Amino acid sequence: MSQDNLIEIRDLAVEFTTGDNRQRVVEGVNLDIRRGETLALVGESGSGKSVTAHSILRLLPYPIASHPKGSIRYAGEDLLSLSEKRLRGLRGNRIAMIFQEPMTSLNPLHSVEKQINEVLALHKGLTGQAARKRTLELLELVGISEPHKRLKALPHELSGGQRQRVMIAMALANEPELLIADEPTTALDVTVQLKILELLKQLQARLGMALLLISHDLNVVRQIAHRVCVMQRGSIVEQASCEQLFRSPRHPYTQMLINAEPSGRPVANVPGKPLLEVENLRVWFPIKKGLFKRTVDHVRAVDGVDFSLPQGQTLGIVGESGSGKSTLGLAILRLLSSEGAIRFQGQPLNGLTQQQVRPLRRQMQVVFQDPFGSLSPRMSVAEIVGEGLRIHNIGSAQEQQVAIVEALKEVGLDPETRHRYPHEFSGGQRQRIAIARALVLKPALILLDEPTSALDRTVQRQVVELLRSLQAKYNLTYLFISHDLAVVKALSHQLMVVKQGKVVEQGAAEAVFAAPQHPYTQQLLEAAFMAPVAVD
Repeated sequence: MSQDNLIEIRDLAVEFTTGDNRQRVVEGVNLDIRRGETLALVGESGSGKSVTAHSILRLLPYPIASHPKGSIRYAGEDLLSLSEKRLRGLRGNRIAMIFQEPMTSLNPLHSVEKQINEVLALHKGLTGQAARKRTLELLELVGISEPHKRLKALPHELSGGQRQRVMIAMALANEPELLIADEPTTALDVTVQLKILELLKQLQARLGMALLLISHDLNVVRQIAHRVCVMQRGSIVEQASCEQLFRSPRHPYTQMLINAEPSGRPVANVPGKPLLEVENLRVWFPIKKGLFKRTVDHVRAVDGVDFSLPQGQTLGIVGESGSGKSTLGLAILRLLSSEGAIRFQGQPLNGLTQQQVRPLRRQMQVVFQDPFGSLSPRMSVAEIVGEGLRIHNIGSAQEQQVAIVEALKEVGLDPETRHRYPHEFSGGQRQRIAIARALVLKPALILLDEPTSALDRTVQRQVVELLRSLQAKYNLTYLFISHDLAVVKALSHQLMVVKQGKVVEQGAAEAVFAAPQHPYTQQLLEAAFMAPVAVD
């Protein structure tokens, strides 16, 4: 091994076996991770990024997965042939990992202190006060404010950014030589994302560790990587320094990834009459304390929101997690109790019972953030898309089948796949199914709650173009909730910026993007459209 290299991967191949079927998902991967550098592994979902990275610590689902050939060398040892005992000594100690979704990676029943202490006890033998002292140092190191107050907190009591910081603290507990970060900022707001990236750079400089970053977001890669490896269909198609790759990409696939940023202008529809009008909308959740659970205060999730949205227009609602965006959308659809006035097509929704609102739901549809979670795994695509038709008694069985086929065609899916199930589709295809389910009822309003946040940039662009074409064709009205301002800019006619339940700025999207007035809006835009930072 070269002295400059911490990890050397040579001719790596990975196979997954299901019954008699063998699928080669990684083939002929060669890469080096140098000491103290950040290497980014980029590509679309299914390109083999995570499989390659997980192979380093042998975290694949064995025996379904196997390594038919290749080697991964660390400090002179081949990690693929190490004993399980020796490998356990390296995991979380010399080589650590941050996973994509901290909420599923952290134990929901154990406190922050207990989870970090477990790592310290296993590799350092620290217990009691020594472990607590080190845990507080780690939480302070990763920027958790008042860490002593967070020791007993459970994961669900922390924000997304705080949970990710706890994951980083656990990974850094033993000052590893290599930190593998698997999509560490995908589900985070742009401002939190920027803070996490800055934190990783600071920690890397302080500890001198190498960082393997797995990401499909090239904006993140530009901020932090020294070198980039681009993967497509299990193979590396291009390797270069970060600066060179973004300045003059050679491979067509790399060029496609770089050009996949959602772009273009919102649909040039002529605004119609106000479809949705909201006045002084409030959603307050009571805080109850004491033996008798008396209300002592309220969480003002939505606090005095006003707007008017014309037919055929898109209102983009942006803000950080916890700002009240999704709560506002659910309240408008009468899926949460609220105070204030809501008028849809001139009809007041306040005071209506759920039974009275039900006929209107055909005109008000929703597409959620996670299509896999919002689509029933036990229903076929035809049953999922046609469920609304059955509930609202629209047409005969034959007419419903025709409508289902037409809706799938509208979203660019082959109608012949309608008898398959959600798990048989990619993330982008599942989101198209969710859009078809909303579209089949011919609604006037669609609430889009983070519909592209979990998707690759290339798939995001396709979904944005699909939404624009459907809006132009059917004069649809969208409420578009997102923390991804590039996507919001490509779709929205109006923009509303929400912070802690209150609207801090709103107006024509083009004007707000061009000249934001409120400091919070300026902060969001700076974080979303930040220029690449030079890395040493």
